[in-house]
Amino acid sequence: MRRISSLISRFILPVLFLLSSVLSNAQVEMADDFRGEGKIYVVLAIILVILAGFFYLLFRLDKKTKRLEEEVKPRHEEN
Repeated sequence: MRRISSLISRFILPVLFLLSSVLSNAQVEMADDFRGEGKIYVVLAIILVILAGFFYLLFRLDKKTKRLEEEVKPRHEEN
């Protein structure tokens, strides 16, 4: 869990801040059209599903690495 929070604080949060500052100043006609037609919610839902999948994979990978580290640690201490 510590690795994931480190990953989030080092990489993901700065990217999100950068994107939010860039997107807040941009006037995009396509976004206005999406908002007007209600399609923006579909776009947001797709983005949220992709992010949820990404974080699920990160948590799963973290669990597997912890399990492997616990397996290897006793072997390393023997040598």
